[in-house]
Amino acid sequence: MAAPQLFRALVSAQWVAEALKSPRASQPLKLLDASWYLPKLGRDARREFEERHIPGAAFFDIDRCSDHTSPYDHMLPSATHFADYAGSLGVSAATHVVIYDGSDQGLYSAPRVWWMFRAFGHHSVSLLDGGFRYWLSQNLPISSGKSPSEPAEFCAQLDPSFIKTHEDILENLDARRFQASNLDTSLAQ
Repeated sequence: MAAPQLFRALVSAQWVAEALKSPRASQPLKLLDASWYLPKLGRDARREFEERHIPGAAFFDIDRCSDHTSPYDHMLPSATHFADYAGSLGVSAATHVVIYDGSDQGLYSAPRVWWMFRAFGHHSVSLLDGGFRYWLSQNLPISSGKSPSEPAEFCAQLDPSFIKTHEDILENLDARRFQASNLDTSLAQ
């Protein structure tokens, strides 16, 4: 069996631009705009996506791809929900997913979606270094309008090592067995 290919957590805008020019059939590339903004900012991520986005990108709606039974916003969805949603965006097991957002910081909501893909077992996922803001600063191509995706079959299986309970976190304050970087209490109850 061949060794699994390692994917960089960050890919450059130049790498993405070249990959879009020369697609590889064995490793399809899918860009996902995972923009989400705090309501007080008055920004509409979907509208902004339709006005301009990286060619071929799909819009990843964090509000839609979350656990709607939780009293908390944006909690991790079930594996079935995630698989159905990712598949509807054209992501399959063979797809290298590159995630970006349009935040003023360069990356804000995209790392959350990167973590979701990793938590559900998809390792060929990267973040666009600098996000859409950097892409624009480099005068790279943009598109507008809706960006339909050919549905794909995606299988998601939650890796429990990505989830920590409230008790795990409290115990780790003394034990220091792991470093917590993204806390989601949806499965801890």
